[in-house]
Order: sequence, then structure tokens, then C-alpha cells
Amino acid sequence: MKMHLAAIQPRRQERDYNDIDEAAGDFILPAKISNVAYSFEKKDNSWFVTSDIPTDLSIQVEDITFHAHKHALLSKSGYMHRAELQPMSSGLGSDIKFKNFPGGSTTFEVVLKFCYGQPIDLSPNNVAPLRCASEFLEMTEEFDDGNLISKTEAFLTFIVLAAWRDSITVLKTCENLSPWAENLQIVRRCCDSISWKASQDRRARGEMTIDEAWWFDDVVTLRIDHFSRVIAALKAKSTKPEIIGPCIMHYAETWLPNIEGEAQGQRGHWYAKNKLQVSITSGMTQEGSIGQNKEQRMIIENLISMLPPHKEAVPCKFLLWLLKMATVYSVTPVLMTELEKRIGSVLQYANVQDLLIPSCGKKDQEMLINSPEEKPMHNIDTVQRIVEYFLMHEQEEHQQHTCQKFDVSKLLDNYLAEIAKDPNLTISKFQVLAEALPANARICHDGLYRAIDTYLKTHPSLPEHDRKRLCRIMNCQKLSLDACMHVAQNDRLPLKTVVQVLIFRFMTT
Repeated sequence: MKMHLAAIQPRRQERDYNDIDEAAGDFILPAKISNVAYSFEKKDNSWFVTSDIPTDLSIQVEDITFHAHKHALLSKSGYMHRAELQPMSSGLGSDIKFKNFPGGSTTFEVVLKFCYGQPIDLSPNNVAPLRCASEFLEMTEEFDDGNLISKTEAFLTFIVLAAWRDSITVLKTCENLSPWAENLQIVRRCCDSISWKASQDRRARGEMTIDEAWWFDDVVTLRIDHFSRVIAALKAKSTKPEIIGPCIMHYAETWLPNIEGEAQGQRGHWYAKNKLQVSITSGMTQEGSIGQNKEQRMIIENLISMLPPHKEAVPCKFLLWLLKMATVYSVTPVLMTELEKRIGSVLQYANVQDLLIPSCGKKDQEMLINSPEEKPMHNIDTVQRIVEYFLMHEQEEHQQHTCQKFDVSKLLDNYLAEIAKDPNLTISKFQVLAEALPANARICHDGLYRAIDTYLKTHPSLPEHDRKRLCRIMNCQKLSLDACMHVAQNDRLPLKTVVQVLIFRFMTT
């Protein structure tokens, strides 16, 4: 037998995909010369090998039955030598049924033609199923020189792993070949090849930058488990986190639905003046199934797990977006905590809109839609934990980042002003969050006053003792002149608070 392997050279990564077809065309397996003429014919759900010799073997793969000759498969397959063949009802042959045959009936059809010496074309689309099928059938050199295992292995080594697009294509075909593709190291070899090309390409002209990350669009088409393998291989090759992070972001934006703005799905109510809209179930229409929700949750959990630990890998905005998705799809608490800690370490870069995390997950959305008055719109507990993680992170670094605390205090005051518009927000949750930062974190209490006043305006029936309780949070001595003038005319505040502010202002003028 001849196999055109000597002429195979490693392809350029930027080659056109037509080159793959040309390479595959050079890899046609020649037919065996036989004195018997065989032909294949399909009728309904059956394949028949027709010749002068009647068939004596019936093989069922999925819902297709193949009528063939024992000698053709025995000459190539060790599995067939050990198989327990069942006599046909007619008594003229044997029956066998393959369960979970790699690649299914389509692949077995190609294998069967190979067993009869007919030429077959190996390509990136069929080489992985054929490699797995040949292993299943034990088509080794012991039974025939140039058997299918050796031919598919040669194609994988010399054609597929030498080319970027071939490796991507083969890896995608492995999605339905578990566990065979894993056990035969096809997945590992493809992931290593992809990661090596992604990390090495253009390195001769200097360190790769995100603008040169041409491979993002191809890699994000992979299933999440294969994508995570590629990312792990990239990390092992010391690829910069500034490259890995954006690639993970690109994958998330490709596979996960948007949860804000005008996306499809059930939406929360609008807040009156600022028209803040937070979608709780967008991307999860009635067409969504339990299986789809599980898939989304699995993607989110994998993305969280593979995030590089470096702060510069992904922006805070993306982390908070991922946290919203994790909340909606009820990701495991351990990963939620990990993500909250990560956000806490970069909280100073967040904005108010990013912090508006929905208060319910997928499991609770029906209750919230039917009874919106029963639950606050936003997840206050999560933000409170993030603030605590921010303070813990500062303490662990043994540094006093005063400017960061000031930034976070402004962020928190603006956040309080937004959530204060929610009529279902309890005074306890508001107060705990308002007091989460130490007293020296705020230079001015104007923002805190604005949040308190917004809460009082939204809750006009609040008892007097609760009004006093809220006003004790702010320090009247840290209010600006404009704020003091507003307090003097604000009839929503307790009289005692107004008097304190006026006295202090009078004493300092």
C-alpha cells in the first residue's frame, strides 16, 4: 500500500481552508485488488453489500442494519474475532449489534467500505470518529498492514496537528466521541496544538498583544470543556493574563445571554425618574429548557474557575456582569464567593449600574414576577459582602489606600441612592449597607444624605423613630453648605436632625 505521507509538510497557520481539502485529497486510501466485485446499496434503513457471494453477517448500528460478509471484517478487526455472534433467524448467517459505536452508523459505513478495500477520504471532519471506531474494532497491524488505526493516526499526526483550522475542526468533532477521544488523547493533542500555535504565532515580532489575538473567534466556537482545556494549556505555556482574560470574556459574550437593556425575556419594573431597568430573566424565555439552564450554569462555573488571578486580566465591569449571570443561574456558593472576593479586590473600578445585581435566581423568578412586592429588586446582601471583601483585601495588603476608600464611598453612596427608590427595601438592609464602610472613609456626607432623603421620599409612611434611626447614620458636620440649606427646608427629616444641622452651621459661620 502507498500512503502519501512523505510529501506532507507543516502548513502555515494562516493558510486558506481549501488547502485542507487538497491535503485530504492526497490522503486517499487505495482500493485493494480483488477478484470479487462488491457494491454498496442502501434501501430504507439497511445497507447491502452486493456481490456473487451472499452475505452472512447482519450488523446493527443505531437504526441502520448493514448486511455484509464475515470474512471482510475478520480480515481487519480483532474485535470481530472475539465477538459473540448470534445466529440469524433464517439460519443463513449471524447477527451482531454495536451499542454506542463511535461516530454512529455514518462512521461505520466508511469503516465497512475500508474493510472491503474501497478507497476512503480522510478529512478533519471524519478522522476523529474513524480513529475511535478503528480502536473500537481493534483494527491493528496484526491483522493487516496499513490498517485503519495506523492510517488515521498518521493523518492526525502529519495533517491535523500541523494546521490550526484542522485542529479546531477535529476538536469540535470530538464532542460526541466521549470517552474514546479522551482515552486516545485526541482531545489533549488538539488542545496542545491549538494552544501552542496561539501562544507562539507572531512571537518572532515581539510579544503578542490582544490586537494580534486572531485566534479568539475560532477558539470560542469550542464546547466549554474543550475551551477550558485550551485555556489551561495556554496558562501552562505562560501566556499573558492580558491575553487569556479577553479570550474568556469573548467566550462569555458569545455563549451567555445579555441580562440588561432591551434583551428578550421577562423584565423587572422600571424605576420612575431614572428609568433604571434590570432584567431578571432575559435570555431565559419560555423556550428555555432545564437542560439549557444547566448548560448555561456549567459555562458560567467553568468561566469563573478559569479566570486568571491577576487583577489586570479582566475588568471589574466584566466580573460584575459575570456575577449577575451567576446569580440568575444559581451558580454554586463556593464559586459565587470566589467571584465576590475577586470583585472586592477591584471594587474601586466599579460603577453603580454594574452593582445593580438582581435579587433572585432562575429558581425564584416566577415568584418575583407574580409577586414583585414581596422581595427587593436588588441583591443587597451580595453588595454588602463585596464591600466587606474590599476592606479585608486592603487589610491583607497592609496598605491604607485612602483614595480607593474615597472612591468606594462615593460608589456606595450613589448605589444607596439608587436602591433607595425600591419600595420593598427594608430599612435594616439600607442601614447595614450604609454603615459598612468605616467612619473615616467619607470626607463629605452629601452623597449619604441624598441616599437617605431618597429613601424617606420613597417610604413616606416610615415611623418617626425609623426616620431618626436613618438620620443618625450621617454626620451633620460633614455636610456641605448646599446640603445644609436643603436640610433646613426638608420636611421629611426629623425636627431634631434639622436643628442639629442648623446649630452646627451657625457655630461654624
